[in-house]
Amino acid sequence: MITAHTDVVGSLLRPPYLLDARRDLAASALSDAAFKTLEDQAVNEAVALQEEAGLEVVTDGEMRRLSFQSQLPEAVSGFGDFDLDAFLWGDWSGDGDTGDSRLERPRNLGVVDRLARRRHLCAEELTYLRGRTGRIAKVSLPSPSLWANFWSAELSGHVYPTLDSFLADVADILRQEVAELVRLGATYIQLDAPHYPLLLDPQTRSFYESRGWTLARWLEAGVELDNAVIGGADDDAASVTFGMHLCRGNQDSRWLVEGAYDEVAQLIFERTHVQRLLLEYDDARSGGFEALRQVPDDKIVVLGLVTTKTGRLEPARELIERVREASRFFPLKQLAISPQCGFASSVVGNRLTAQDQRRKLCLVAETAAAVWG
Repeated sequence: MITAHTDVVGSLLRPPYLLDARRDLAASALSDAAFKTLEDQAVNEAVALQEEAGLEVVTDGEMRRLSFQSQLPEAVSGFGDFDLDAFLWGDWSGDGDTGDSRLERPRNLGVVDRLARRRHLCAEELTYLRGRTGRIAKVSLPSPSLWANFWSAELSGHVYPTLDSFLADVADILRQEVAELVRLGATYIQLDAPHYPLLLDPQTRSFYESRGWTLARWLEAGVELDNAVIGGADDDAASVTFGMHLCRGNQDSRWLVEGAYDEVAQLIFERTHVQRLLLEYDDARSGGFEALRQVPDDKIVVLGLVTTKTGRLEPARELIERVREASRFFPLKQLAISPQCGFASSVVGNRLTAQDQRRKLCLVAETAAAVWG
C-alpha cells in the first residue's frame, strides 16, 4: 500500500496554448499530430511542476481530458452526442466573486446504444506518464455509478431497460480498464466519486433518486460496482493501491453541495475496497473530522486541506493545526495532505493563476514535511 503523506487529486490548470490548440483542432485548423505534440508538452510541464513542488505522487494533470470523466464516452461507443455541458450541468454555488450559476441538464444526454469499447481509456496516459517520472504515477477513473447521469428511460430504455443493466456494462468496461492498467504496471489507481457527497443534499439527491434507486440503494449498489471495478486487479492486487476521491462539486471555483460526510461515511469508508480515501476538507462546507472515526484502521486518509477554488494561500501553521485536529479521530501516521480537489476538473479550470497553483502544490509538500518529517 502506498503510504505517501503528500498527494494530488488529478487535474491541473491547462496552459493557454493547449486550450487554444483544442479549439483549433475542433475547427480543423490543427492536425491531430500537432495537437498530440502540444498535449505531450503540457504533460511534461505538469510532471515537472509536481516534482519541483516536492510531491511524492504525480499525475499527468489530465491534460488529455476534456473533463475528469470524459475519457469513458470518448473511448466507448454508445453514449451518443455529447459536449462539455454533459459534465458541467447543475446548480452551482459560488462566493461573492464567482456568484451562482445554473446549467440545465442537456435534453439529448443519454446512452443510445449498447456500450462497446473502441480503445482503452487511460493506457496512453499511464505509459507516457511513467516514462517521464520516477515518482508514484497515479491515473484516475470515474466511479461507475457516477454514470447514472448518462442514463435516460426515454433515450436509453430500448437498449438498457434499467439503470442497473447500464451501470453493469459501465462497471465491466472499467474493470477491464483496471486490468489493462495493472498489466502496464500501474501501482496507484484512483476512482473519482463526487456523486456520493451529492447524496447529502436533498435537491441533488432527488435527481439521483429519480433514476430509480433509494439513498440506501445508491450507497449499497454504488459500493458494489466500485468493488467490481477494483476487482480487475485481483491477480496483482498486492502491487496496486486504490484511492477514492469524494468531493462536493468543483467547477469554475464553484461547488454543488455542502455538508459533512457522516451520512455516507459508514458504507463508503468501511466497505469500499480502496486503501486511500481522498476527502475534501478545505472549508466549513465540508463539516468536521468526526466522520473519520468510520474509517477502518487499514486505510490512509488524505486530507484535502488546500483549496483549489481560490488563490488564497493558507498559512502553513493553519494547515498543521488542521492535521493535528484530524488526528484526534484517525491516527496521525495514517494521514496525508493534498489539494482539496483538482485545479481544473474540466478544461474550464478554477479561478486562480498558474503561480497560485504552484504555490499551493509547494505548500502541500512543505506542510507534510513539517508534520511527518
